[in-house]
Parts: sequence; structure tokens; C-alpha cells
Amino acid sequence: MKAKAGAPAFDADPMQSVGYLLRDSSRLLLMRLQTLIEPHNVTLGQYFVLRELWQNEGMTQRELSERIAIQEPSTVAAIDAMEKRDLVVRVRSKQDRRKIHLYLTAYGKSLRTDLLAAAASLINGATTDFAPGEVQMLRSLLQKVKANLSADLRPLGHPLRLRQEPKRNPRHERDHQ
Repeated sequence: MKAKAGAPAFDADPMQSVGYLLRDSSRLLLMRLQTLIEPHNVTLGQYFVLRELWQNEGMTQRELSERIAIQEPSTVAAIDAMEKRDLVVRVRSKQDRRKIHLYLTAYGKSLRTDLLAAAASLINGATTDFAPGEVQMLRSLLQKVKANLSADLRPLGHPLRLRQEPKRNPRHERDHQ
């Protein structure tokens, strides 16, 4: 990564290190989220799949892998488990038989309100003492960090690209008819 002008972010002290603070915050966030969603018998991996499908139902397994930044074999294993639990169904594309699209079952859709409420409670609690505007500032700064790090992965053809904005494909709706 090319150094740019600006305030140095690296600090050898873990309590001041941006990298350590991001890691520790992420670890705590994921640990607490897992605890909150466990009563719904949903794992963190399944939660991230559900989040994507609630927004973009009908995407292919490959698209899902790219969106949640995990390798396709791991995505297939997660989808297998979710299909057994009646959270999702696979539907082969009629336009391209090689593609398999993912759709939520009624049960998968029904979890949306409770699971998003759990996540909202967690994030709102973590930011409860933020001053007005600080949440948006945090989002903006994290998006910059993500963009800077993502830019370094693209030229390398890294297999685990970070989540990108969805490509809208109106054929998803037609493919399963």
C-alpha cells in the first residue's frame, strides 16, 4: 500500500493502533452478535447470507460468495446447511443451467425482523454515547479504510474481494419462473 500524506495511523502501542482497534472492535461485535442471534438457531455465517438475500434475493451462489467475501466451497457448505434448515432454496436458471440462484423460504424471510432488530440493538448500543454526526463520520471513515484496502486487492486478483455494491439483474426474477 502506497503511503499518502496525512496523519500517521500506525502506532506500535496496541491500545492506540488503528489495526488493533479495528480487530478488537470487530471481534467483540461479532461475538456479541453471535450471542444475540443464537436463540434463533442461526450462525454468523448464515446471518451474513440471510442479510445479502434479504437485499438481493435471487443472486447466484458465485455472486453471494463475492458479496460476503468467502470462497465458493465455503458458500456451498453454508447454503447446504441453510437448505437443510429450510432457510433457502436453490433454483437452477432456465437461461443458463450452470447457474444456481438462491431464494429465501418463508422461514428465511420470517427471521428478518428479529435478526435485524438484534443487530440494530447491538450497533445502537455500541454507539449510544456518540455525539450527533459521529456515527456518520465513523461510517465515512470506515468506508475510506475499506476502499483503500480494497484498491490494493483488485490488481492482485485476490479471490476474496470485499463486498461491493450489488449489480442489479432483472433476470433473477424471470429465471426461477
